[in-house]
Amino acid sequence: MNFLYPGFLFALISAAIPVIIHLFNFRKFKKVYFSNVQLLKEVEQQNSSKEKLKNLLILISRILAIIFLVLAFAQPYIPAHNQKTTALKNIVSIYIDNSYSMEAVNKDGNLLDEAKRRAKELIKGFGMNDRFQLLTNDFQGKHQRLLNEEAFLKALDDVKISAANRNLQQILNRQSNVLTGGENKYSFLISDFQKNISSTKKLETKADIQYSFLKLNANTLPNVAVDSVWTLSPNHQPGTNERLVIQLKNYSEEEAKNIPLKLSINNQQKGLGAVTIPAGKTIKDTLDFSGLNAGWQKGMVTIKDFPVTFDDTLSFSFKVDQNFPVLSINGTNVGNYIKALFAADAYYKLTENTESNISYSNFANYGLIVLNGLKNPSTGLAQQLKNYLNAGGTVVLFPDLDADIQGYNSFLSALSLPTIKSLNTTATKVDQIDLQNPIFKTVFEEIPKNLDLPSVSRYYSFIEKNSSNKEDIMSLPGKKSFFSKYGLGNGQVYLSASGLNANDGNLARHPVFVPLIYRLALSGGNETPLYYNLGNDNALASRKITLGKNQTLKITTDHFEAIPEIRQADGKTLIYIADQIKNAGFYNLKRADSLLAVYSFNNGRTESDMHYLSKTELEQLAGKSNLKIFDTDKDAVKLIAGDNKIGQTLWKLCLILSLIFIAAEILLIRFFNNKKKQYESPG
Repeated sequence: MNFLYPGFLFALISAAIPVIIHLFNFRKFKKVYFSNVQLLKEVEQQNSSKEKLKNLLILISRILAIIFLVLAFAQPYIPAHNQKTTALKNIVSIYIDNSYSMEAVNKDGNLLDEAKRRAKELIKGFGMNDRFQLLTNDFQGKHQRLLNEEAFLKALDDVKISAANRNLQQILNRQSNVLTGGENKYSFLISDFQKNISSTKKLETKADIQYSFLKLNANTLPNVAVDSVWTLSPNHQPGTNERLVIQLKNYSEEEAKNIPLKLSINNQQKGLGAVTIPAGKTIKDTLDFSGLNAGWQKGMVTIKDFPVTFDDTLSFSFKVDQNFPVLSINGTNVGNYIKALFAADAYYKLTENTESNISYSNFANYGLIVLNGLKNPSTGLAQQLKNYLNAGGTVVLFPDLDADIQGYNSFLSALSLPTIKSLNTTATKVDQIDLQNPIFKTVFEEIPKNLDLPSVSRYYSFIEKNSSNKEDIMSLPGKKSFFSKYGLGNGQVYLSASGLNANDGNLARHPVFVPLIYRLALSGGNETPLYYNLGNDNALASRKITLGKNQTLKITTDHFEAIPEIRQADGKTLIYIADQIKNAGFYNLKRADSLLAVYSFNNGRTESDMHYLSKTELEQLAGKSNLKIFDTDKDAVKLIAGDNKIGQTLWKLCLILSLIFIAAEILLIRFFNNKKKQYESPG
C-alpha cells in the first residue's frame, strides 16, 4: 500500500492527544462518608472494572478515528497489479495546452497559469535522476528532447499562448517519439479539452506508457467570432464597386444583440454596421465599398465582443490590377471580333498570337486565353494549356468548323474535353440560356419574356464521356451543348459548339456576346486566397515567379524577415513558410526591393467554440486503454514515481472507518454502563 499524500502522515502524532487525556484524567471526586462500607466494597470493585473497560474502549475509538481520518487525507492506494517500486528511471512527457482557449479563467485564475502550476506539482513526485519532456502546441524542435527538473521548470515558465492547435492523436504520437527505451514512461496532457481537440472515435495508445489527462475547467463564456470573409468577384478593378461577404458566428447559447461591425481598407473606414445573431447560429452580411486604386489592398473586419477577443478581427489582402491581360491565339480568317471586343475597354490588355507562333512561356501571366478558330491545334499546346488550367487559368475555345475533326479530337482528348461526333449544317437557334449562372446573374435587371437568343448555321455535336464537371450555359434544341463550362484542374474551359465566323452563326454579333466574354473573363484569373490561418496553412500560392541568379524571396513585416522555400508547380509558385510566421498580420513577399504580394495571416477559428469534452466523453475516447482521466475540480491528482500505478484507492474506506469509530465513541459514552448505581446501607 502507498500514499498519494504521505506528508499528511505526520498528523498521526495527534493520536497521542486522547492517550494524554486518558493518562492525566483531572476529574475531581467527591468524598461520601458511610457508617459501614463492608457491604459496598464488592459493588465498588465491580463498577470500577466496567469503568476501566469503558474508558479503554473510548480511548481506542478516539485513537482509531484520528488515525483513519489522517489516512483519508493521505489517500492510501494499492498499486495496480501489486507492482512495487523498482530501480528503473522515469521519463515523463507533459503536454501544456497553450492554445487561445487557455486564456479563459476559472476560480483559480488563468487556465494556462493553472496548467503550469499543475505541471510543477507533477514533477515533484519524481526523482532527481528522472527526465522530462515539455510539449506545447507549437511542436518546436527544442521540445523533442528530455530535460532535467531545473531545465524543465525554466522552459515551463517560457510557455506563452500560441495560435497553433493540435488534436489528441497528434499530441500522443508526438509524445511517443520521445517516450522510448526501458525506463518507466509517463504521459500527461493538461488541457481544457475543447471539443475540437478530438479527431478520432478512439485514441491509439502504447501499452508501455501510462497516460493521464488532467482536465482543467473554465467558466462558461459567450463568444461571437468573425468566421470568414470573401469577395463576390475574384477580379478587382480600380475605382469599381466591390462587394465583401462577412460571415459571423455566435458560439454561445444566448442571442448576441447589436454587435458592432466595421470594415477598413488600407486603414480607411469603408463600412459600418450592427448585427444580431441568434444563439448558436451563423449569419452573413454584405458590405459594399469602392474607390480603390491599383495595387495591393490591406483589409480588416472587426467586431466588438468581450471577453473573448482573439477572433474579433479578421484581416485579408487582395490586389487591384491596373489591367487584365488576355491572350488570343488566332487561326486564319477569324475576323476581328475578339480584338474589337477587348479594345473597347482600356482595362483589358489584349495580346494576340498566331497559331504558328505561340509564346508558351508567358501563359501564366494571362487571366484569360482565347483559342479562336485554330485550324490544327497540337497536343503540345494542349499540354501547356493543361499546366495553365492546373494553376487556375481560364480558357475559351471557339473551334474552326472546317478543320480536320480527327486532329481536333486528339487535342480535345488531351484536355479531357468531349470529342466531336459530327458537324451539323442544319440551321437552328439557341433555345435555353442559364440566366442564374454567375456569368449572366447580374447582367439583366429583369428577365425578358421573349429573349432573343443567338442563331446557329453550323455547329459540332459532341460525345460526352463525363458530364459531372460540366455546366450548360447555352443549349440548342434537344439539350445539345452550345456553350458549356468544364472544370479542369483548378481552372475552367468554356467550349463553344460553333465558331465566330459569320457563316457559322451570329454569336459574335449578338448582344449576348459582350457580357458573356467579359463576365467569364472577370470570373476567371488566378484567384489567390484572401487570407491564411496561422499554424495550419504553411504553403502560400502565387503567380509564377522567376528568380534571377543569386536572387531570393523574402517575407517581411515589422521586425521580422524570413527566407521561404519555393517550388514551381503547374504554372505557379508555391511558397513554403513552415512554422516561421507566428503572429497574425500582414506580410510582404519581396524579390530584392520589388513587392510581389501581400499575404494576410489570422488566428484560426477552431478555438472560438468554447465547448468542452466532459470527463465521460474523454473516457469514451480512451476506451479500455491504460489511460486515466482526472477532473481537477473533483479529483485529487498526485503522481508516484516508478512503476507504482494507482490501482485501488482506499481514502473513502478510511473516511468511513473514521466516522464509524467516532460513532462508537459516542455510543460508548452514552450507553455503556449508564445505569444508576444502587447503594445499600447495613441493616
